[in-house]
Amino acid sequence: MKYCSVDKNLFLNNRKNFSKSLNHKSIGIFNANDEFPRTGDQTHVFKQNADLFYLTGIDQEQTILLLFPDCPNPLYKEVLFLRQTNEYIAVWEGHKYTIEEARKVSGIESIFWIDEFWTILQSIIYYADSIYLNTNENDRYAHQVPYRDLRFIQDLKQRFPLHHYERSAPILRGLRAIKSATEIELTQKACNITRDAFVRILKFIKPGVKEYEIEAEIIHEFIRQGATGHAYSPIIASGPNANILHYNDNNQVCNAGDVILFDFGAEYANYNADLSRSVPVNGRFTKRQKDVYNAVLRVMNQSKAMLVAGTIWNEYHEEVGKIMESELIGLGLLDKHDVAKQDPAMPLYKKYFMHGTSHHLGLDVHDFASRYEPFAAGNILTCEPGIYIQEEGLGIRLENDILITATGNTDLMADIPLEADEIESIMHSN
Repeated sequence: MKYCSVDKNLFLNNRKNFSKSLNHKSIGIFNANDEFPRTGDQTHVFKQNADLFYLTGIDQEQTILLLFPDCPNPLYKEVLFLRQTNEYIAVWEGHKYTIEEARKVSGIESIFWIDEFWTILQSIIYYADSIYLNTNENDRYAHQVPYRDLRFIQDLKQRFPLHHYERSAPILRGLRAIKSATEIELTQKACNITRDAFVRILKFIKPGVKEYEIEAEIIHEFIRQGATGHAYSPIIASGPNANILHYNDNNQVCNAGDVILFDFGAEYANYNADLSRSVPVNGRFTKRQKDVYNAVLRVMNQSKAMLVAGTIWNEYHEEVGKIMESELIGLGLLDKHDVAKQDPAMPLYKKYFMHGTSHHLGLDVHDFASRYEPFAAGNILTCEPGIYIQEEGLGIRLENDILITATGNTDLMADIPLEADEIESIMHSN
């Protein structure tokens, strides 16, 4: 791994909290993600299942975690199964966890090779009443690929049809949303690396550079500081490309007079940062560009103030919409009389601001959490308003990552340049 070792107490506490939520005489089973085929004999870069990592810290393919707190045999209350390495694997793929290394990372004492999984499960499963199984229940996702968890569930139910099966996801939805001190530190590290990448590119941008050259500077800084890489496909959107919300071709020339919209973040120890900024290619905003920029910044600052414990998701977004309406009227993009007569179900501001303002952040960029629970201390959320004006070829989005605390909130990106004047000053400091 590129990142430094993570305190195993994070995973010990996570397993403890999960196990406390299980019904009596229940087993929980978690699988590593698939190694997905890319082409020919290649696979995509492996990315660990977020729930398995949350509970173990193990960042390796072909891993299974078994939790059985009420197991009559103490040896099998917590069991980790690993891929057994050999000389051939060591030569072609490199080092894999030894049993002792996995103990050190996870804090789990009972560790076996994965070939022993079904034999050990067979010996204890009849002493359990319920089996908790895991699938991807992120409500932003609808699966079309029969991934490992789904295949495993089908196999298990064929072997043991009379057990009662439960879902792990509802438990994890509550647990993962509240970040521990260690998780906050890891997220802050990802934010700090992202900050340095942003400052680096501010000094690099000039008319004539290509979007992918800027992307190269970002990944250079990420890898130099031990990040795994990008938290998600980076958006380097100059000029009219900024009006494509998920633009990631990143292949156009950046022209003087245009604004570049950035949306990128580092991944560190599987925890993610998520930053958006908009900067002028030539280092100076026009008056119109600065007016739109400052309107988005005002929306961001007022939105951020509402990210506190007890805030309700839908009410929050409705209030942000009202703030955005006022700014769009001030920019001459909406007419206040039209706004007064608008259909509340189809507010006019959505022509220029069509996405949500915030999402949870953590092991997933769009992290696993409930849309219907009030915000709580320990949540980390993005704050990312934007204004997109197709007819002007201008898109502005600003985004920071915000930790909700017992007394308000903390901006984890407070030290990343944000004010328009500061952006211009850095870009002209070379």
